[in-house]
Amino acid sequence: MTQEQSDIAIEETDSKGRYILRGAGGAEAEVTFTKLGEHQIIIDHTEVPEAFRGQGAGARLVTRAVEDARKAGKKVIPLCPFAASQFRRHPEWADVLKQ
Repeated sequence: MTQEQSDIAIEETDSKGRYILRGAGGAEAEVTFTKLGEHQIIIDHTEVPEAFRGQGAGARLVTRAVEDARKAGKKVIPLCPFAASQFRRHPEWADVLKQ
């Protein structure tokens, strides 16, 4: 994990989770996901408030989710349009993409 990714927090329950990037004034950018068993996750939503626009926050969050999935041997289903677009831009993520 890069230093840039280390400032991203993760919150999880048994079935869901989210990656969070916190900024000044309490602003939070997030990527939410749903767990499908032990080996798959669905990235279902990306939210980037105005305070984070133009800083690559969404891309950083999706990248962190991909890195964590890779380490855990999980596949990712990117239902969120933003996450799906990031997978199209990053063919090197094909190993974690659920086909």
